[in-house]
Amino acid sequence: MYWTTLIPLAYFLSLSAAVPLDGSSSLHVPLSRRAPKTKTPEQLAAYRQHVSKKFRPNASSHSKRASTGTVSITNENADSSYFGTIQVGTPSKDYNVILDTGSSDLWLATTGCQGCDSGIPLFNPSSSSTLGTSTDQLTINYGSGSVAGTLAQDTVSIAGFTISKQIFATATEVSQGLIEDDITGLLGLAFQTIASTQALPLVQTLAQQNTFTDPIMSFYLTRFLDDPQAQTEEPGGTLTLGGTNSSLMQGNVDFVDIPSSVTPSFWLIPLTQVTVQGTNVAISQSGTDSLAAIDTGTTLIGGPTDVVTQIYSNIKGSQQGTGQLEGYWTIPCNTDVNVAMTFSSQSWPISPADFSVQQLQGNQCLGAIFELDAGGQSSGGGPDWVIGDTFLKNVYSVFRYTPPSVGFAQLASSVQGSSSTSGTSTDPKSTSTPAPISSHSTRPPLSSSSSNETSFVSSSFSGSTPTASGTPQGSKTRGNPLPTGTPSGSASNPFSTPSGSPTSSGASPSAVASVLLVATVLMVRTLGLMW
Repeated sequence: MYWTTLIPLAYFLSLSAAVPLDGSSSLHVPLSRRAPKTKTPEQLAAYRQHVSKKFRPNASSHSKRASTGTVSITNENADSSYFGTIQVGTPSKDYNVILDTGSSDLWLATTGCQGCDSGIPLFNPSSSSTLGTSTDQLTINYGSGSVAGTLAQDTVSIAGFTISKQIFATATEVSQGLIEDDITGLLGLAFQTIASTQALPLVQTLAQQNTFTDPIMSFYLTRFLDDPQAQTEEPGGTLTLGGTNSSLMQGNVDFVDIPSSVTPSFWLIPLTQVTVQGTNVAISQSGTDSLAAIDTGTTLIGGPTDVVTQIYSNIKGSQQGTGQLEGYWTIPCNTDVNVAMTFSSQSWPISPADFSVQQLQGNQCLGAIFELDAGGQSSGGGPDWVIGDTFLKNVYSVFRYTPPSVGFAQLASSVQGSSSTSGTSTDPKSTSTPAPISSHSTRPPLSSSSSNETSFVSSSFSGSTPTASGTPQGSKTRGNPLPTGTPSGSASNPFSTPSGSPTSSGASPSAVASVLLVATVLMVRTLGLMW
């Protein structure tokens, strides 16, 4: 299982609701959620380390523009992870994948996989007539494990949108526990600069080819963490491609641009303020100190030790973890903790139900914010903050490719079980006040990230790029952690494909500077991915 901070989140996405290509509607993907599992101190320690490592260290034809699609998400193990469904191959077959805005690679566990649980549905290369294969070896490293295999290309669809020559990794070796149940792999939703495969990510391709009505994707994530009757899998919300779902939000989306000085890699925006129990906590705004990676693949929230310490100093009865709980803090289970995070001038409250993760001993519960750099972890040039599902379940989140930015909106009051929290402006001229936080609200999963180190995809699939086409349709999907990868091996041989099928697809290599930044960030994300 993967946890952004301390808890593994597994969400299932199901793509549903066909939408016409007339620009009047968008497609939405339903999500499912699983009941939570109690984490041991050993698992919590591995989770924090995973997140720290994760973040610190393509086509000739186009489908008609003005389209949107929806993917239903599944909430697995009480907000531990969120996943959705994609279709791969010819004939196409459904595969559940973790939805991760903290990484950029697509990979699927393949038949003969070493380390995969017996119940995991595996991708069979021989079942697709359009699969292109390569001898190039690829290893994607995570703080808690790794994925190894070879590069491939095939037709991949999500929410009715199709890419004819999408490059991905077919994993023949997967560390035990990276995926489980009916999840086959992971879909990275960040930028190409941190892709271990160096391939242009699936959704980024769709956005760049003007396939969408708007170059955006948006998430609504449910909360079951505080529901004692929650099942292993529950409805997890929706992922909307090419637009937003007005029935799930109210008011306008408040966008915060990725700083112009930062090459788009993770979805990084400045965190300007944190308020705890009504007290403001000082946050450094020098350089990139306040940059926060917005990660659906991470369960909790990670931050700098000094700031996290200040946060808990304002919570009566809080205690610093020791031993395997180093980097974590506990709080009295009967204490409602009110935390709000500000991006730009807008403040967004977190429900107390999301802040209290799980009961440990006696009346002490695990707090949802942990020290990202605890235990001697160095920043490695990565972001100081990783903002996962603990926060995202309280807002409607929108990721925009042009211009690169992340936006949040208040959840609609009609959303069942949603938080009644609302964003409030910190502008002195504003007279609005925060809405009360309900004890039960919907929230999104945490994610992990990936990194790239070398570029060998372009030489394997040179001369072509993925092609987007298709009519948005409904289907099922789900999401998970982010990997950090280190491609290795020869890149001299092009992909081979069955007779009569497409042969190549390309992706341009990223700049060295971007690769270095991505590598460190992905390392941190990897640690936080395993919750």
